[in-house]
Amino acid sequence: MGKRLIPPEPAEIHEVQLRDALEERYLAYALSTIMHRALPDARDGLKPVHRRILYGMRLLRLDPGTPFKKSAKIVGDVMGSFHPHGDQSIYDALVRLAQDFSSRYPLVDGQGNFGNIDGDSAAAYRYTEARMTDVARLLLEGIDEDAVELRPNYDGQTKEPAVLPGGFPNLLANGAQGIAVGMATSIPPHNVAELCDAALHLIDKPDAKSKSLMRWVKGPDFPTGGIIVDSKESIAEAYTTGRGSFRTRAKWHVEEGARGAWNVVVTEIPWLVQKSRLIEKIAELLNDKKLPLIGDIRDESAEDIRVVIEPKTRNVDAGLVMESLFKLTELESKIPLNLNVLVKGRIPKVLGLAECLREWLDHLRDVLLRRSNFRKNQIEHRLEVLGGYLIAYLNIDEVIRIIRTEDEPKPALMKAFSLTELQAESILNMRLRSLRKLEEFEIKKEDKELRAELKGINAILKSEAEQWAKVGEQVRKVRDIFGPKTPLGKRRTVFADAPEHDLAALEESLVEREPVTVVISEKGWVRTLKGQVADLSNLTFKTDDKLDKAFFAETTSKLMLLATNGRFYSLDVAKLPGGRGHGEPIRLFIDMEGDAAIVSMFVHKGGRKFLIASHDGQGFLVNEDDCVGTTRKGKQVLNVEMPNEARALTVIGEGSDQVAVIGTNHKMVIFPLDQVPEMARGRGVRLQKYTSAGLSDVATFVAKEGLTWKDSSDREHRLTWKELADWRGNRADAGRLATGLPKSNKFGRVIE
Repeated sequence: MGKRLIPPEPAEIHEVQLRDALEERYLAYALSTIMHRALPDARDGLKPVHRRILYGMRLLRLDPGTPFKKSAKIVGDVMGSFHPHGDQSIYDALVRLAQDFSSRYPLVDGQGNFGNIDGDSAAAYRYTEARMTDVARLLLEGIDEDAVELRPNYDGQTKEPAVLPGGFPNLLANGAQGIAVGMATSIPPHNVAELCDAALHLIDKPDAKSKSLMRWVKGPDFPTGGIIVDSKESIAEAYTTGRGSFRTRAKWHVEEGARGAWNVVVTEIPWLVQKSRLIEKIAELLNDKKLPLIGDIRDESAEDIRVVIEPKTRNVDAGLVMESLFKLTELESKIPLNLNVLVKGRIPKVLGLAECLREWLDHLRDVLLRRSNFRKNQIEHRLEVLGGYLIAYLNIDEVIRIIRTEDEPKPALMKAFSLTELQAESILNMRLRSLRKLEEFEIKKEDKELRAELKGINAILKSEAEQWAKVGEQVRKVRDIFGPKTPLGKRRTVFADAPEHDLAALEESLVEREPVTVVISEKGWVRTLKGQVADLSNLTFKTDDKLDKAFFAETTSKLMLLATNGRFYSLDVAKLPGGRGHGEPIRLFIDMEGDAAIVSMFVHKGGRKFLIASHDGQGFLVNEDDCVGTTRKGKQVLNVEMPNEARALTVIGEGSDQVAVIGTNHKMVIFPLDQVPEMARGRGVRLQKYTSAGLSDVATFVAKEGLTWKDSSDREHRLTWKELADWRGNRADAGRLATGLPKSNKFGRVIE
């Protein structure tokens, strides 16, 4: 008979509030991400994965000049000993440290396919090999001399550095990118020689502000070069606050061809932009006819970047061609600055330029003190041993006798010659062959040299000025290695002011110029038809909607719209929907109030003058250029308050000297145009007097030519100046009944 299964005792259940449990777990996750993954340390500028890679390579003795080792070996050792988070994340970090187009000063010297600027990924780690560069060696210098704290690794089997000695300003020199939880960091690379000069100034003047350091640090220095077109003021603001951005443009020049032909050649592109994706984007824009000035683009790059852009015609301005590309593509890129780093390896904080360099310098001083104390202990240990050797040398026969005859020679030696335990142990541990070298002169010489060195170390440890002098010496050494005349240290990114171009010409350059017909329905739906379509009888509209107005324009045209709220709005024809379907409501393109309606809509030409009027009969003259609004909210020109509203707009024709105003009561008045003032904004003056009616329409005309208007059948009518005698008067008159004029009380004029 089988054994009877006894159910286990139920585990004790603890009730925990869900909110508390989530807060505790999410906080732990957030802290882990911030501290151990995403943010760099302000002292060595490294994240844990990069620090572990370099330390792992140090243990493998992959110094500059030594034979390369397989990346798989490096990744395996780092993952097994220090970073148990997957091989791919380690290899991806290793690859980026080796890419000279990603890192300004690569920390890893790679052999094999480590990817390229086109965005192609590196070969698998079994195919590539790596070793450290001189920059990485500088970062690790002194790590065997107790320069930094070593802490247990993840399984407690070995130790890893909490931070590297950091004899290189890596945080700002190579930059960093990272997204943590609730915070991010984005630090572009800088020029090391400039950083060292600024750091030396900080040593002399510890209270120097970030702005004063811009005498040396002009701005970022990207591995891919490019041109920064930001103003000095905005760069200074970014460095002072630790937040900002840098507008970076591609470097280009014009290459002359035969018979006046020319091409633009791009030789440098902004940092972190993938060249292949950039060219694909430009090709897409060309296919979509959004780059009318450009004929073709081709990539002729080999080792260096060479992207050739052909203009459509040789008559176009090369600067305008490039401005259109800068506006639409990543040939101009905004590279963010967010100096969010871990201060002392624990506290996430946004620092300015001066604070970043100060953290590095303070770390160099801490490392100097630790290394000095380590060396001091070594010297003191050796001096004690040398003292014992000297006694042994002077009494060598007696020492040998004690060792041969005594059962416990150590205490006997200590008693016979007043030796310390260390001295006695050192004498006993000496090899016989060392007796040959044990000469009084050599011992005293080494003793003298060590005491001189110890004196220098004690002087450093006692004097802060000496310490900073030593740090300054170290910084100067780095500056000399990566000076502006060295291939790696030479500045690659230059500075320039963005050229000023006519905005209208630039807008026009982004759109293919083609004729279109703009169609607006009574309910405010807009669309464009290709070409100049005169017959609109076949157009369909939504139920209960019909054609309101239509006019000819071009895809590069700008439309102006006057609404009943007295505001003018601007629309680009190129952004309006095509002729398929019923179009889209015009309110999608402008922020027009719900109770406002369209009074007039026409193509902006510039330089004209309008007469605008409200329902209560007030109006004024206004220049067309004063009516152009640059935002979706438009520009208030005619001041009206409900129930009053903008009612009419007419263009002042050439030579016009008279104004005709007709009201809803069918009364009309004619008066000289010079009685109406010109304003940029306001309520205007009274044009016609009403008791219970309102203004319906206005028109201007030349007295000698008479007044013309169109009826509902589009037939034109004319009244001569003599025939208009009954309606002639002054501004603000009530006028007389307009016999013979259309019953609609409209002059039927279309603004062209």
